[in-house]
Amino acid sequence: MTSLRLVFAGSPAAAVPSLTALAASRHDVAAVVTREDSPQGRRGTLTPTPVATIADELGVPTIKANRLAGDATESITALGADLGVIVAYGGLVREPLLSAPRLGWINLHFSLLPRWRGAAPVQRSIIAGDELTGATVFRLVPELDAGDVFGQLTQSIGGHETAGHLLDSLALSGAELLVRVVDAIADGDAVAEPQRGDVTLAPKLTLDDGRVDFTRPAHDVVNLIRGVTPEPGAFTTLDGARLKILDAVIARDAPRLAPGHLERQGKLILVGTASDPVQLITVHPAGRKAMDAGDWWRGRAADAAAVAE
Repeated sequence: MTSLRLVFAGSPAAAVPSLTALAASRHDVAAVVTREDSPQGRRGTLTPTPVATIADELGVPTIKANRLAGDATESITALGADLGVIVAYGGLVREPLLSAPRLGWINLHFSLLPRWRGAAPVQRSIIAGDELTGATVFRLVPELDAGDVFGQLTQSIGGHETAGHLLDSLALSGAELLVRVVDAIADGDAVAEPQRGDVTLAPKLTLDDGRVDFTRPAHDVVNLIRGVTPEPGAFTTLDGARLKILDAVIARDAPRLAPGHLERQGKLILVGTASDPVQLITVHPAGRKAMDAGDWWRGRAADAAAVAE
């Protein structure tokens, strides 16, 4: 069996299973490319990426760069890698680096390409109400997420699954797919086919994308909350303060409420939408810890109806 010399580029936790799987394979991970240490937490402590931490544990050299240009390109090219592998690195690979590895680069992307090309495929698929998603390993080309496909897997999206949970699951199954593709490339058995289907885009989410619009139907509201959890997070404004919504479900048997109208009905904390009310399960008030929605409601200054904006 042929062994390939790899350079791996990745940064967040979702890329860790791929790195560990490749490190345990028959192939040689010559170096890891990841983003530079960044301030984390209230104290702004400089913290390495999850991929950098695992690379250190594995004893794999790291190249830290926020852009794959200049010195980073020279360092990666000098590795003499057979194949570049990228999983959620957080930056673009352009020429001349794109052609530096003998066999080019492949990318593990967490969607059924060409659906959801871009930085936030898992989040966008949940927000859109997709019932099916997956992971794709494709050849990296200059155009965004447009290269020929080496392999793909499909996975159902659970009705209560958040983007965080779904990404964790796809990171594991995608890592297995990635190793199979690298093995096939090494053995000369890999076949890449053009992407087929309608192209949709998945741009990076902003903080404001997490604002809940209660004038939408209940299923759209809940899908948004699931899709932006844990990042960037769902929120509304109540009494002039931001209220994060961590978990919510459709209350199908509850009486209708005006959109944004929030009140307690028995043990349920409900907020109106354009259709069924939504039951708040877990919330995170400003300046406090996350808590059960009922406990939060009882702690308010007045146990009365309110309007979320």
